[in-house]
Amino acid sequence: MPPRTFESVVFGEELPELRADVSLGRVQRFATAVGMAGNPRFTEHEGARRQGLPGAIVPGIMSQALLASLIHVWAPGAQIRTIDTVFRAPVLVDSKPVCRGVVTHLDAPQRSVEIDLTIVNEAGETRVLGTAVVRLA
Repeated sequence: MPPRTFESVVFGEELPELRADVSLGRVQRFATAVGMAGNPRFTEHEGARRQGLPGAIVPGIMSQALLASLIHVWAPGAQIRTIDTVFRAPVLVDSKPVCRGVVTHLDAPQRSVEIDLTIVNEAGETRVLGTAVVRLA
């Protein structure tokens, strides 16, 4: 697949949905890789419940990584300049979240696009939202 170009992007374009794997095993591997393995809120359902959570939750930086993955699936050669997120509610481990994006601004001189991003759970609730600025060739 050739790299996505700025000229091929349309205002209002929706990025293809990304069904995120946030299984316990996947989140445990991520937590180990980033030095969070000792925190039960991310790696153990019972340990998270002891901390007052409904179960283990996906680390915020993993949610950001999932949104970055969405962008790179849509435009493999893109350079993510910024990604800013707001965590409205935890994304639960072993849930079935969907990452979505829509192009909301085109900046021709910079060859960049702004994308509104969301992570939505299976109940249709927006758990994470944000914005990314992405430069394209």
